[in-house]
Amino acid sequence: MALTDTKVRSAKPTEKEYSLVDGDGMFLLVKPNGSKYWRFRFRFGGKQHLLAFGIYPEISLADARQKREEARKLVAAGIDPREHKRAEKEEQAKAVFTFEVVAREWHATNKTWSEDHANRVLKSLEDNLFPAIGARKITELGTRDLLAPIKVVELSGRLEVASRLQQRTTAIMRYAVQSGLVDYNPAQEMAGAVASANRKHRPALELKRIPELLHKIDGYTGRPLTRWATELTLLIFIRSSELRFARWSEIDFETSMWTIPSERDPIDGVKHSHRGSKMHTPHLVPLSKQALMILKQIKHFCGEHDLIFIGDHNRRKPMSENTVNSALRVMGYDTKVDVCGHGFRTMACSSLIESGLWSRDAVERQMSHMERNSVRAAYIHKAEHLDERKLMLQWWADFLDANREKGISPFDYAKVNTPVK
Repeated sequence: MALTDTKVRSAKPTEKEYSLVDGDGMFLLVKPNGSKYWRFRFRFGGKQHLLAFGIYPEISLADARQKREEARKLVAAGIDPREHKRAEKEEQAKAVFTFEVVAREWHATNKTWSEDHANRVLKSLEDNLFPAIGARKITELGTRDLLAPIKVVELSGRLEVASRLQQRTTAIMRYAVQSGLVDYNPAQEMAGAVASANRKHRPALELKRIPELLHKIDGYTGRPLTRWATELTLLIFIRSSELRFARWSEIDFETSMWTIPSERDPIDGVKHSHRGSKMHTPHLVPLSKQALMILKQIKHFCGEHDLIFIGDHNRRKPMSENTVNSALRVMGYDTKVDVCGHGFRTMACSSLIESGLWSRDAVERQMSHMERNSVRAAYIHKAEHLDERKLMLQWWADFLDANREKGISPFDYAKVNTPVK
């Protein structure tokens, strides 16, 4: 006989579990602890299977019978009701995955980013994408939906930001595909839809103007520490943050080596002071005799502090990021057109290559550039080319000194000053 609401409600537990049959494969399983489970037995693919409908009283007798009829129709249509149930659960799970949820999951998987970079990436998403599409279901987003907020950023003139948002959106949707949330990445159709930002190269002087630059640096009458910072930047052509946040503990006077760490201890109240080498790996900088002499002068001038380049008003903080460029402007240069501190890197790199003396790998390693080819990157990272780089930095310092006396090109200087490797 078919079950009734009264019979189901009044079913008492016994020492062993037992079943109350309703018919057409469905029964109520009563457990010794009093729990009551709806079960449906059916045949599919020549085998007998069992499907759970839920627990009584959450699932009433009427609800269970409705589920039974739906399951029987699926079997009749050649569909396994267990697979159908599993697919429905997956679809329901996908419904809770919004763009913001998936983007934050993607962001959390990027373990190689520095904390500073990770914070910048997340803030750009929070500022530009989440307000527009963050609450949208990942399964509902098409190419035009993803592109709309990026085009807003592009139209505001922030082309570099728009380009990066396009790249990150594509990566987020790729992660959604890899996670089984969507079957296709609609963001890849955005290729070419956002104007690329033309990178502005930092201004650098023509090499024939090096004597003029050296004469102006030598004649600089401002703060001595500023002149030394400018000279040292030219001699070892490291990046601004690598120089400004430098500590005396990084300098080894005995081996003539400066080791810029991947990250530094942060200074309270100083933004980005934790930054070390831009490539996030220790960067070795061989120190020429001329560079060592400048560092010794600075040591005598303010060596009692941890920082090498102390600030003008607060000696616990580093000099301003605009110090070198400000000095160049005092010397009469337009740092947006003529030359800036970062442009010293271009001048050094051009001179070293033009000399014909040094291998590309040694120059790139000293410049601390990121090699795009992954195989070469692994090679260059392991091969420090340190002996060659020591000779190279000393040659560059001597070349600058030679230009103090008379202008000479790197190629011509190399003819008469070729170090023995």
